[in-house]
Amino acid sequence: MDDIRYIHIGIIHSPYKEIEGMPIQPCAATGVKGTVKLKHEYADGLKDIDGFSHIILIYHFHLSQGYSLEVIPFLDDHPKGVFATRVPKRPNPIGLSVVKLIKVEDNILHIEDVDILDNTPLLDIKPYVSIFDALDQAKIGWYSKAKYNVRNRKSDLRFK
Repeated sequence: MDDIRYIHIGIIHSPYKEIEGMPIQPCAATGVKGTVKLKHEYADGLKDIDGFSHIILIYHFHLSQGYSLEVIPFLDDHPKGVFATRVPKRPNPIGLSVVKLIKVEDNILHIEDVDILDNTPLLDIKPYVSIFDALDQAKIGWYSKAKYNVRNRKSDLRFK
């Protein structure tokens, strides 16, 4: 089972045309608007999604090439294991963002709090369900001592 293939089900659109200067997490992109345009053949899968305030977008870091098992993340100056970070340069360049769902029009989702590069291929959408996804007792590892504030850090080209 070495070969796993996914198809994109749509495209994420945002104001970010370049990697450099983008927010590094959705909490640092408060109010930034974007859209998700699903391929028409998947539009029926959006039935009832408008009842959720937030959705989870799973996408492909399409500009990421190669990976390193140790990286220096945006919020620290010391190397970490790639799986202890959210950097885009990974063995499988898959991204995940929780965004606010504003409205649904046919096959287009209007979203906010977007930290995703324009024209990013969308792999899947899941509803954000706080009783499933927000864990009160969760530990956040090295992030609890992160040197930088996530809202003030912007993407650079280190993971391109």
